[in-house]
Amino acid sequence: MTAYDLSRYLNVRSAYGSSFAPDGTLAFLMNTTGVAQLWSLPEPHGWPEQLTFYDDTVSFVDFSPERQELVFGMDEGGNERAQLYRLDADGRVHELTGMPDAKHRWGGWSPDGERFAFASNRRDEAVFDIYVQDRDATGDDAELIWKGDGWFSVGGFSPDGERLLVSEAHSSFDQDIYVLDIDSGNRSHLTPHEGKVRYTSASWGPEGEAVYLVTDGESDTLELARLSLEGDLDIVRSDDQWNIDGVALDKDSGRLVYSRNVDGYNELTVGELTGPTTIETFPTPDLPGGLAGGVSWGPDAERFAVSVTGRRVNTNVFVVETETGKSKQWTAASTAGIPRETFIEPEVVRFDSFDGRKIPALFSLPDGAATGTGADGDTPVIVDIHGGPESQRRPSFSGLTQYFLSRGYAVFEPNVRGSTGYGKAYTHLDDVEKRMDSVKDLRAGVDWLHDHPAVDPDRIVAMGGSYGGFMVLAALTEYPDTWAAGVDVVGIANFVTFLENTGDWRRELREAEYGSLETDREFLESISPINNVDRIDAPLFVLHGANDPRVPVGEAEQIAEQAAEQGVPVEKLVFDDEGHGISKRENRIEAYTAVVEFLDDHV
Repeated sequence: MTAYDLSRYLNVRSAYGSSFAPDGTLAFLMNTTGVAQLWSLPEPHGWPEQLTFYDDTVSFVDFSPERQELVFGMDEGGNERAQLYRLDADGRVHELTGMPDAKHRWGGWSPDGERFAFASNRRDEAVFDIYVQDRDATGDDAELIWKGDGWFSVGGFSPDGERLLVSEAHSSFDQDIYVLDIDSGNRSHLTPHEGKVRYTSASWGPEGEAVYLVTDGESDTLELARLSLEGDLDIVRSDDQWNIDGVALDKDSGRLVYSRNVDGYNELTVGELTGPTTIETFPTPDLPGGLAGGVSWGPDAERFAVSVTGRRVNTNVFVVETETGKSKQWTAASTAGIPRETFIEPEVVRFDSFDGRKIPALFSLPDGAATGTGADGDTPVIVDIHGGPESQRRPSFSGLTQYFLSRGYAVFEPNVRGSTGYGKAYTHLDDVEKRMDSVKDLRAGVDWLHDHPAVDPDRIVAMGGSYGGFMVLAALTEYPDTWAAGVDVVGIANFVTFLENTGDWRRELREAEYGSLETDREFLESISPINNVDRIDAPLFVLHGANDPRVPVGEAEQIAEQAAEQGVPVEKLVFDDEGHGISKRENRIEAYTAVVEFLDDHV
């Protein structure tokens, strides 16, 4: 088999995040230039036209419902303080917000395309207010229609353009839904509740008479529900085992797509509301890959665009005929010349943890790994741990993962307790004082690997980003004899300094998951890897972005310095033009080339 170098795998393109124009033109994001920019296509597999030409990543695109103009978002150097811009049909760009010290979170166009809404922390960095602005106005002209006191976002204008759907997040597993009257500023609370309940993926229903969303208020799993404007909740679709992850509804036609999460893969259901809680279903879309999301409805909802991915399918935009389920791939993001048949699909496995609980994981073996009786057990393994922790490792395409597999590494991706996708109770098994139980799951996963006939038990690597970076550091301190090396990407080393220095707008949400600085400081210090750094034996690579607003770069600096003082082989790499993750292709190639060389030396 032909070997391809790392840069080829990291040059595999992605096209995603699409939006239809009124005339049927499709705009989308694609990272051909090294960072995601705006492109457009008039038809499937046409010649794409590049619309933006920036050094920073464009984060979203949304076409006006009435004009050949769109809004897009972009921050600076990964600082997550997104600004909004309007791109006209003639290619001219107009800055709509122009307040670089504030975050702006898009809330959608009004039905007539004359206004748009957004949430921003420009008044107070710790909270988000709701604004409405004319399409041709600048940031100073935005109308503050409601002052928030927490983490608020806008879910869109009502069909009559007079109200906004507003969501408040108390934590990742606890939200509220409101309807806000634009002229009066009056707010109706639709979801008063006790305890933690998710109300997410909310969309206006036809005629603006109700809201459709997913919730776990009456179940361990997320269910599709109709929420009346009086606050009455009716379940529309449910599943006792798996979450319904989200719903995309066209409020003019009542057509909808919802997604069921089955062991990390998803199944789309397409249909049309024939009553408040009844759906006429259409044929299932014929899409490859096993993962599809980010629905954008075309004119009259006769078709929709969706981003499709899988371990053997790099991300591209497909367009589906609503009534027939027939699909066409519109974009042609390339695999950088690497044959798709060389990509490897994972197996879903489960292993027993310390308390007998079954923990799910994705496990991928490189071609040629011996697995039968008498196998040599010479395959090194990268245990790749997702962030969040309110997240789930799903089998989307990853050029880095495929590169490691091509180099002879196996890849093990556990969804330890606290991960989403397996019901509400599972997500809370790592809350606050139970935090280290998830690290015990990692240890149990390594025990499972030790029993696998293909695995070399002396060459197991812990790698993860963000919260996954904390898990790497915690695994290295809690079970130092287990690991051949660790790779910490934008990870948390000290929960106290992390919570003290993270963005003001994030602190309350993060304390809801990890514990409060005021009441749980002693516990947070006890589980912080920095306070157990003397236990690290394995070589450590630390990777970070200097502009990271979530996990400030000081987390990388303190763990790298103190581990090196203990005599641990440490390499640290910080990029001045990156934030929470390494997004620019040239930086990714430099960063992961260094990681590969580090692993070659130590593993």
